[in-house]
Amino acid sequence: MAPIGDPAQTSGGIPVPDAVPTVAYNAVTVPVDGRLVALNVRVTAPVHGDGLPILILSHGHGPSTFVCSSYGYAPLVDFWAAHGFAVLQPVHNDATYLGLRDSGDADAPLFLAGRADDVRTVIDNLSLIESTANLAGRLDHSRIAAVGHSAGGHTIGLLSGMTGNVQPSATIEKRIGARVMIGAPGSGPGMNGPAAKLYPSIAGTNFESMAPETLVVTGDNDHHAFFSDCKTWRREAFDHAPGPKTLFYMVDAGHSFGGIAGFDAKETTDENPERVAVLRASIWAYLRSQLYKGDASWDNAIAALAKQTPTIARVETK
Repeated sequence: MAPIGDPAQTSGGIPVPDAVPTVAYNAVTVPVDGRLVALNVRVTAPVHGDGLPILILSHGHGPSTFVCSSYGYAPLVDFWAAHGFAVLQPVHNDATYLGLRDSGDADAPLFLAGRADDVRTVIDNLSLIESTANLAGRLDHSRIAAVGHSAGGHTIGLLSGMTGNVQPSATIEKRIGARVMIGAPGSGPGMNGPAAKLYPSIAGTNFESMAPETLVVTGDNDHHAFFSDCKTWRREAFDHAPGPKTLFYMVDAGHSFGGIAGFDAKETTDENPERVAVLRASIWAYLRSQLYKGDASWDNAIAALAKQTPTIARVETK
């Protein structure tokens, strides 16, 4: 096969700066009263530099033992950290290796309410996290992005005014300055597959009060009859929520988006390193322009996408 390049550097033709060395600290333990276990947070950041923007990554709820936790998503984490972000990965209670999915807890097995609380807890404890990870004084607490995949995308929605069975009233975490939902579940009415009975906490999802500007990521093949017979169900966070919203629609992409959850992961259904490279670089560009007003990274990314043949992704706004 042809050379692919360093997995922490390739950007699929999207303009990004040169990658820098990174360091990871695993894990910062944040004690939380009433939580089933302490909250562990993996921190990956550039070795050098101050004023680092913060990116909180909420993992999915997949079948693997470790991928859907802070031990997964290296294709995204390594790239974002190598391009200037301090990436914080909380381990939600639904991580398989914790063994809590069958705990009988009222929030199990998805722990959707707890997931949103975890992100808030991370923000509340940034000083503890950065000092423990030997990053004291290097993080910019005023520039916080939140990104989530699958159930993690639902988590970002809950922090952005989305309502549902686990959160009847709209709640917006205003400390978050940029939001990305990757392959998030759609609305309750569209969830007409067997999952509606298995996961009733998702079935009430409503996007009508999700007001903050958000990037919604989906793809042609990001659908499964287990959840819905509607092939556009996972783009409903864009379709049903009020503007401003941006849709990043990836051609031929499945729920794995080429393999974002892990290198060579068995659960990846559409392995495509170029797709991963384009997605992570485009999200990086979007976050930069959201957190730094006047930054042209997102405009540059859109221009680069328009020149790609064949088309890898399309962008729509409202």
